Amino acid sequence: MQANGCVTVPAAAPAPPPPAALQGQLGLWVAVIDPVTLQPVRAVAYQPAQMFPLASSYKQAVLWALLRQVDAGRLSLNTTYNVTVQAQSLGDYPYDHSTARTLAERMIRHSDNTATDLLHRAVGLQAVQNVADNLGLCHTRLILPTKAWWTSQVGLSPAFEREQLAWPALQGEARLRVAQAIDADATAQRSDLLQRRLDDYFDHHYDSARDLLVHNVSTPYEFSLLLAHEFLYPQLSDQSRQLQRKLMALGYGRSALRGVPVAEWGGKGGNGWKILTYTGYLKTVGGEHVVYAFMLHGSPQDYTMPLSLDAFAWIRAAMQDVLLPGDGGKQEKG
Repeated sequence: MQANGCVTVPAAAPAPPPPAALQGQLGLWVAVIDPVTLQPVRAVAYQPAQMFPLASSYKQAVLWALLRQVDAGRLSLNTTYNVTVQAQSLGDYPYDHSTARTLAERMIRHSDNTATDLLHRAVGLQAVQNVADNLGLCHTRLILPTKAWWTSQVGLSPAFEREQLAWPALQGEARLRVAQAIDADATAQRSDLLQRRLDDYFDHHYDSARDLLVHNVSTPYEFSLLLAHEFLYPQLSDQSRQLQRKLMALGYGRSALRGVPVAEWGGKGGNGWKILTYTGYLKTVGGEHVVYAFMLHGSPQDYTMPLSLDAFAWIRAAMQDVLLPGDGGKQEKG
């Protein structure tokens, strides 16, 4: 359903209670969807309309936008990229002369930030944002490369500081213009010095409200709808669609869905300071199509990866509530 061009959250049953280890702001949407209409057939939810930082879960939108431009003839998977000081984001770096195909795999398999930023800028900031805008996902922001949001987080982007009050509400050309200015500030930063500033910020100056300003964001429902389109109606050539499925199957999550009869799967997670997200699509052996989006912000735990088992315990419990008996429903609650 859409109101004023924006999707609205359909009805859903309450999700099972979250595991006690999951504290902070939580969101969840798990649904069996109709493969033609993409509407939920059976769904459970917890705060499905609340906005959360996406962390690295957003990177699948970069892959989708990349493959669309490959199909349009505007980019080639064989194009090579050099890793300049300006391009380097946090973490490890890909090799110079890596192809777009190699960078795309590193982005999904290893969640490589520099690979992501190289592709995000090659595709274009607005092209990645269009993944959400074209679906009416009005509470989903995908426009900033990783280095841009970290630069903003620690106050090193004059463009962000000038526009931060207006930034959350900006749309279209106005948002793009500010995003490009923020990204230009980010490319002027050395990644090692940026990391030091972030360490100091998180240790002494952290403000959870700022996360929602600087990060790419979405809601559990909106991102689940993005997943439904991404996997079932991506508007890609057969070759690009096959590559998309192959790369998305390299993300984290399939092994954590024990007890769920998975025939096909693709997904992406992300973590940051007090942030954890897991998102994915699967087709069961019985032929049902399922999307899920788990989001956590403001956890008491700074490093959230140890909460992954609890996150997937909650996701599995929700799946058992929406799957039909004989196709994974009511089999395991752990």
